[in-house]
Amino acid sequence: MAKAVRFDEYGGPDVLRVADVPIPEPAAGQVLVQVKAAAVNPGEAKIREGLLHDRWPATFPSGEGSDLAGIVVSTGPGVTGPAPGSEVIGFTDDRASHAEYVLVRAGDLTPKPENVPWEVAGSLAIAGCTAWAAVRAVSPRPGDTVAVSGAAGGVGSIAVQLARRAGAEVIGIAGPAHHEWLAAHGVRAVAYGDGLEERLREAGVDAFVDTYGDGYVALAVELGVPPERVNTIADFAAVAEYGVKADGSSVKSAALLAELAALVAAGELEVPIAATYRLDDVRAAFERLEQGHLRGRIVLLP
Repeated sequence: MAKAVRFDEYGGPDVLRVADVPIPEPAAGQVLVQVKAAAVNPGEAKIREGLLHDRWPATFPSGEGSDLAGIVVSTGPGVTGPAPGSEVIGFTDDRASHAEYVLVRAGDLTPKPENVPWEVAGSLAIAGCTAWAAVRAVSPRPGDTVAVSGAAGGVGSIAVQLARRAGAEVIGIAGPAHHEWLAAHGVRAVAYGDGLEERLREAGVDAFVDTYGDGYVALAVELGVPPERVNTIADFAAVAEYGVKADGSSVKSAALLAELAALVAAGELEVPIAATYRLDDVRAAFERLEQGHLRGRIVLLP
């Protein structure tokens, strides 16, 4: 038997429990991974609360978790790699990685570079691929100024770095506690709140990546940013209202994950870790996530 997170009804973190479940057996094309790290994502909290029932309904009892990094235990028929004992990074669409063991499609795994820490590797898939897609969607070019809301969060902290790599000047909208970190990564930090529109208008914004929601798409449009150069991962109602883009984690792939992991290994991309928790403390992990004002990722370490 092994431990896995489960919930039996929609609700707050208190509905989460850690259950004893059988260790699964890999079927054809599957790999059994012993999980060493698995990040928690805001979308997982919204699914658990039932806020995304129309889009992604839960079936009970439900597991949770998409990101993962770990060690291959065994493989099912037809799998030619990775081999047992391999260290891997990957993702699952089966809401299952918040567990000691998880089944993953072989094609959704890529080797973990030796010098990438477990907690970083287990945080990379969803936030990294989402940030990459969101930045690509607004087509940053040298000479552009790109604004990023939630610039110190799990996706935003990666997005600002990728936009800088594209040659753009980047304005990171974040609380004062994160301004020093943003500045160290070549980002012009701007505080949210009163006067933000004036500050952004003065700077001039060519493209906008919204990772936070709460009216930032409307602000981007008010600033005159063309809708085709605005991307949100948090405000789906604004997509229909303003005709902006909503590229995100649907582009995730093992090949893209390998590219991002290589950047991390080379010291060219930082994935900040806000806190780590044991699997048994999953409720506390989500309570911290929902308090907000984080820099980077919260990670479970089974």
